[in-house]
Amino acid sequence: MKESTIDKPTVGITTYQEDASWRGWRRHASLVPTDFVAAVTAAGGVPVLLPPSGAGPEAEAVMAGLDGLLLVGGADIDPALYGAEPGPWTGVPAPERDVWESALLRLAVAGDRAVLGVCRGMQLMNVLYGGTLLPHLPERVGNDDHQPSEAAFASTRVTLRPDALPGSLLGAAYDLPCFHHQAVDTLGAGVVATGWSTDGVVETLTLSGPRFALGMQGHPEVGPCRPVFEAFVAAAAAHRFTRERGGVTAV
Repeated sequence: MKESTIDKPTVGITTYQEDASWRGWRRHASLVPTDFVAAVTAAGGVPVLLPPSGAGPEAEAVMAGLDGLLLVGGADIDPALYGAEPGPWTGVPAPERDVWESALLRLAVAGDRAVLGVCRGMQLMNVLYGGTLLPHLPERVGNDDHQPSEAAFASTRVTLRPDALPGSLLGAAYDLPCFHHQAVDTLGAGVVATGWSTDGVVETLTLSGPRFALGMQGHPEVGPCRPVFEAFVAAAAAHRFTRERGGVTAV
């Protein structure tokens, strides 16, 4: 019997807030690369885009209908959220995203939903639990290998713990596309590093607990990195199965 859409897990995908152009128009828009949407769809999930919509009550209403949360990349996180001051390399902040996505992430973790954080999304996972970021990675590693000058992905070789996500899916090492000038510094409470580049930068992490909660500094959506999305959507499906039977609270 063919699986109906209603049986598939719903996965919320956060969005960029950027000036964009299409068909002669140039407007401020909520958008997301279709790589994310395609990866979730191919893995069996139903993607739902989540532009910033407030904080607590709005986030609760949205998360009530979701089984997984995908936090995408974008603007630098406000340094004030991890006790730092803006520097010359700090990008224009997106406070509406910081507030909205922090609320979504708290609820997703509390409700045992599947979480995948990519680039900025991984950094937010660390910051939300008290961790800090390196404000400008080239000042630490001495090169621009993680973010080329042109708008194109670099490739980073990541050494992975084989007993933790994502090494349990990908093996002991994996090449991931990357484009970032910031990175995780001090780990937050309950945040576990599980992968590193050759220059020591934390490239993957998990949140302690039984749920699927994975952060990847690189970009698995363009990897391609199908095993990660398949496991993420499978974890979302497990949440949906349990929730429909009354075993998980909706918030």
